[in-house]
Amino acid sequence: MSLLKVDLELVKKYNVPGPRYTSYPPATHFTNEVPREVFFERIRANNQGERELSLYFHLPFCQTLCWFCGCTTVITADQKKSAAYLKYLERELDLMTPWLNPKRKVVQLHFGGGTPTFLLPDEIRRLGEMIHSRFSFSPAVEAGVEVDPRRLTREHLAALREAGFNRGSMGVQDNEAEVQQAVHRIQPFEMTKQAVEWMREEGFQSLNIDLIYGLPYQTPVSFARTIDQTLSLKPDRFAVFSYAHVPWLKPAQKILKTLPSPETKLELLKLTIEKLTAEGYVYIGMDHFARAGDELAVAQRQKTLQRNFQGYSTRGGADIYAFGMSSISQADGFYWQNQKELPQYCAALDAGQLPLHRGYVMTDEDRLRRTTIMRLMCDLGLDYPAMSKLLGVDFKQHFAKELESLDDLEADGLLVKTPEALVINDLGRLLIRIIAMRFDAYAATRKENRFSKTI
Repeated sequence: MSLLKVDLELVKKYNVPGPRYTSYPPATHFTNEVPREVFFERIRANNQGERELSLYFHLPFCQTLCWFCGCTTVITADQKKSAAYLKYLERELDLMTPWLNPKRKVVQLHFGGGTPTFLLPDEIRRLGEMIHSRFSFSPAVEAGVEVDPRRLTREHLAALREAGFNRGSMGVQDNEAEVQQAVHRIQPFEMTKQAVEWMREEGFQSLNIDLIYGLPYQTPVSFARTIDQTLSLKPDRFAVFSYAHVPWLKPAQKILKTLPSPETKLELLKLTIEKLTAEGYVYIGMDHFARAGDELAVAQRQKTLQRNFQGYSTRGGADIYAFGMSSISQADGFYWQNQKELPQYCAALDAGQLPLHRGYVMTDEDRLRRTTIMRLMCDLGLDYPAMSKLLGVDFKQHFAKELESLDDLEADGLLVKTPEALVINDLGRLLIRIIAMRFDAYAATRKENRFSKTI
């Protein structure tokens, strides 16, 4: 893929705020006005069948705050916090599992945060036991965990393997000392390399590494060094995120100065795509890259790739049941989110209640648009006859207005419209969120400042 001929003015034109579409409608549409009983009725109905399960556990603690971070975290140096939190997770599990059909198989498990490896190794083992004693797991389960190399020990990884984890993901962001100092995350490359070696020695089957472009002091020359160093670790996947500057939502980001210009960010993105694809990684879309033989790349070729709150996934057909503060669950036609703040989360469980805070029940039209946007973002195109069959409507007729609205994007070289399909080209891959927004019924009335920019 080459971006050498990309018009910077064109990129600026489309570099506007927009959702990442890990759900549709996005989580900004969730409301606490839907009665709790509605969600419980739907959870009960959802468990009449035996659809597969994806479990997510939000472990929010970090010892220090990375100033670029947009995650929901609790910053503390008090190690006792994690033990107390596990007690609340156990209460939540005890309240939720009676609602679940015991015949449902778990095909995906993920620990996110925060920093899951804030937990002590024995606490990881205990949480693993809590989960495995309550759920039935598929032999082919994909179990992924985010680890922080800065405070990782070999025993943490041994405990994670004992708990069944077989995939690891670690944040690197940038290897340059000046950048690390500027974002308050000191992580020398040798520390990252040691963590990778330990993970492979402990038997983790897959490794993802996160990088971020758009951080202070980054240049094409410096970021090329970071990419080359990280490539030497031979990860199976890369997630290379555009830094999302939303200081009105994350006040710590106000500390960050000397951010790269839009032109430099484009150069960093161009550099990333060309280096990774030259090394045999497939550009999945958005910010994800995977080796050609990786499940994600295979699923995209076979048009079975999915997108949900776990990001791009090969297990997207499973219902997500999420635990912990701020976690979001997703089942057939509805979403629900736990209390976002730790005190409120704990208070609900102390009162013997599930900590459900807000959610959303999709309309029939929402479902059509969700499927359309997800297939667009996963397949990088839309086959109209196939979409008609999938949705049970005449796709071209139902979305005639939306398809007509794409003329300017076609003129600008993002896509090609044929009588029977919409085909996304290389530039369109970079701006896939812009294309998806044309099928978003709420885009025109949404407050833009809730989202990061598309590049």
